[in-house]
Amino acid sequence: ERILLEHISIAEAAVIGLPDDTWGERVTAVIVPTQTEPIDLDQVRAHCQERLARYKCPREILVVDELPRNPMGKVQKFKLVAEHAS
Repeated sequence: ERILLEHISIAEAAVIGLPDDTWGERVTAVIVPTQTEPIDLDQVRAHCQERLARYKCPREILVVDELPRNPMGKVQKFKLVAEHAS
C-alpha cells in the first residue's frame, strides 16, 4: 500500500487477496485516484514492478470512487473482498 501511495495519481489504496483457482489468492490493489492527476493503470503497474518483488505486485488493479471505512476511519478490507470476490 505504501508503494502505491507513492504514485502521484493515487490518493488512497488498499491491498487485498481475492480468490484464485491456481494460487488460492491473488494480490489485488484497490485504488482511489486523485482528482488532479489522470490515472494510467500501465504506469501504476510499472511503478509497482520497479519497487516490489514480482510476487508482491498486484495482479489486478481496481479503481473505485472511495474505500469503505468504519467510524474510526479504518479501511474495511473485508467489504472490498466481499464486493469484488465474484
